Amino acid sequence: VEVVESGGGLVQAGGSLRLSCTVSGSIFTLGVMGWYRQPPGKQREMVARIWSSGDVEYAASVKGRFTIIRDNAKHTASLQMDSLKPEDTAVYYCNVDRLTTPRGPRFDAWGQGSQVTVSS
Repeated sequence: VEVVESGGGLVQAGGSLRLSCTVSGSIFTLGVMGWYRQPPGKQREMVARIWSSGDVEYAASVKGRFTIIRDNAKHTASLQMDSLKPEDTAVYYCNVDRLTTPRGPRFDAWGQGSQVTVSS
């Protein structure tokens, strides 16, 4: 099982980017899928999470600007980021809190990270 992000890059303030996360391998179910970020010199923080039911949670700093969606059949999640600010600059990580596979359950799976840089 592998968690892979894509779609980061460099954008000017006010612009948009879309991050994608794909969970590949033999998977029965996925739990909560989330996006986290780690700004330079700071701790990792939750950005947005989405349950398989479609319920979502956003950090206050991104509410109204970011949108998380998921496709349960394709095992993917995306983060649409609009009205980006320089303070959104960070490495963004995709996370799955729990998944079940033919080999049993697995917890807290992370992707390798994708750099997002917002210039002022």
